[in-house]
Amino acid sequence: MASHRGGQRLEERFSVDVGAVRYTERFRLDQVVSPAIFRDTLAAISADLSRLDGRPVPDVLVAMGGATTNIAAVKHGLARYDPAVVQGTVLDRAEIDRQIDLYRSMDAGARRAIVGLQPKRAEVILAGACIIRTVMEKLGKSTLTVSDRGLRHGVLAERFGN
Repeated sequence: MASHRGGQRLEERFSVDVGAVRYTERFRLDQVVSPAIFRDTLAAISADLSRLDGRPVPDVLVAMGGATTNIAAVKHGLARYDPAVVQGTVLDRAEIDRQIDLYRSMDAGARRAIVGLQPKRAEVILAGACIIRTVMEKLGKSTLTVSDRGLRHGVLAERFGN
């Protein structure tokens, strides 16, 4: 996660130790998910992300990684992944919640038919979307910007102005 305050300067960058696979296995999120299990999942993710509680609201929230780029691809309905379309996509909480509801309503096998979702992400996409939703909520952001590029690209761009 990266947060920007006061213009174009990156003021803070940090990682949090949460993983979609762990939550998927713990709560069986590769299946249709009941409201009770969904609540328990969000509570566990929130507890694990308590490091974010009380942080200042960043001007911009940038997210990268498989869950984020897949959610963007689903938003755009990309039958074939296109990094140029995904890069810079703005996701709002309404879209995240729409996709969470979609994934909760089907098992991993059915999720594989969703246009834009890479089949190998079908098991873990619900957990990933829940993590993203929780981060946005804790940081008080209604939107995030998707980066299709890796962390090294961001560090180089910051350092050399690219």
